[in-house]
Amino acid sequence: MKPPSGPARKVIPIAPVASDASSEGEIVSLYEAQKKIYPRSISGLFARWRWGMVFLTQLVFYGLPWFEWGQRQMVLFDLGARRFYIFGLVLYPQDFIYLTGLLIISALSLFLFTAVAGRLWCGFACPQTVYTEMFMWIEHKIEGDRSARLRLDNGPWTFEKIRKKFLKQVVWITVALWTGFTFVGYFVPIRELGAELLALQGNWQIFWVLFYGFATYGNAGYMREQVCKYMCPYARFQSAMFDRDTLIVSYDVERGEPRGPRNKTIDHKAKGLGDCIDCTLCVQVCPVGIDIRKGLQYECIGCGLCVDACNTVMDKMHYPRGLIRFSTQNGVAQRWSQSQILRRVLRPRVLIYTAVLVALCVGMMASLVTRTPLKVDVVRDRAALSRIVAGGKLENIYRLQIMNATEGPQHYRIGARGLDGLEVASEAEVDIGPAESRWVAVRLQIPYGSAPPGSHAVQFDVQAVGAAAHVTEKSVFLVPR
Repeated sequence: MKPPSGPARKVIPIAPVASDASSEGEIVSLYEAQKKIYPRSISGLFARWRWGMVFLTQLVFYGLPWFEWGQRQMVLFDLGARRFYIFGLVLYPQDFIYLTGLLIISALSLFLFTAVAGRLWCGFACPQTVYTEMFMWIEHKIEGDRSARLRLDNGPWTFEKIRKKFLKQVVWITVALWTGFTFVGYFVPIRELGAELLALQGNWQIFWVLFYGFATYGNAGYMREQVCKYMCPYARFQSAMFDRDTLIVSYDVERGEPRGPRNKTIDHKAKGLGDCIDCTLCVQVCPVGIDIRKGLQYECIGCGLCVDACNTVMDKMHYPRGLIRFSTQNGVAQRWSQSQILRRVLRPRVLIYTAVLVALCVGMMASLVTRTPLKVDVVRDRAALSRIVAGGKLENIYRLQIMNATEGPQHYRIGARGLDGLEVASEAEVDIGPAESRWVAVRLQIPYGSAPPGSHAVQFDVQAVGAAAHVTEKSVFLVPR
């Protein structure tokens, strides 16, 4: 068979593109391949603070669900019963305003702390930071220090490597599952949850324990700094809350440059060297793998481990501490003393944040203290809006949801007012158990013809017998034409 006739075509062979930078057709990947970070362990002031926060937060998190308050769990968010127990408080969905207030207070606290001293939350108390620190400590204890972990990962698969990797995974999974179990224990009574899991009952409970356990295992064991860099939005908008008087981890360029290795016995000033010996220890201890000597970067979580590392090197070199330190941009640029830097803390934005935060906290505490431990919702019965009953009475039917927000049984009296001759024709007293909610049918009657046609405002009064709790709720009484 002859090839088809027509103009000849020039065929250009496609060759694979070389990976080195000298190739003409270099392809740049949109995403950089993740480089595993091997943080070096370090001791110092900020490292001790970090571990102090790990112990404090986990003591509260793991321990709180096991404490009891009376005959119930001290802190329990019972979604099934729609009741939330926090120490002596019993909150209902109608108390959602307190959750709103708590979120606003948390946001303002974050703004205040960030304006004063940068990412304190990220570096010391964020769950991602805390669990990453725990998982790295486990890794360090099983696989060894930074150099040992590098050798282990780069070496062949031997029995010793398999043993260490397997043991690390077992401990990681155990901690992750216990974390998931504890988290779910805030929403399901933790003792009941434990019994259900041992009996392999409660499919949803098992699912959520595994879900949160897997999230802890993946985030703290593998994703680590990737969560802080790419998933957490706080890293992206932190610069909007910083100013030149915010305390941040700072490298003193004027003092440290030009950097370079040297013997500690020589006079480095005479050789034109700065105090930085370029040991890169500040980079090796950084949990997110950045070089703080390049200036403030959004990845920096403000943990201060590079400060501890640099101070250790400065002590060995017999140089003054503080080449890397918590300072402000103005403080570093203008060579301010520590007292001058701290005096700038009370600047207008900090004072405004503090005033608003204090006002909200005081208002929320006052509201909780003076809160009436009784909730009432009124719903009209739409099946019979208004009807004439025996005795020449006009009747409207309502359903009252009475919620007892105390830890003991209560006896309530129901009354109504707003129209002439208005009376409660149903049972006017009801008993509600501790922290229980009950729907009560209430019939209101007026003499027929005593009110003109239309909608008339009425009030329900629910009073706790023998207690000060009293709630008034508005509704309407319909008179047909």
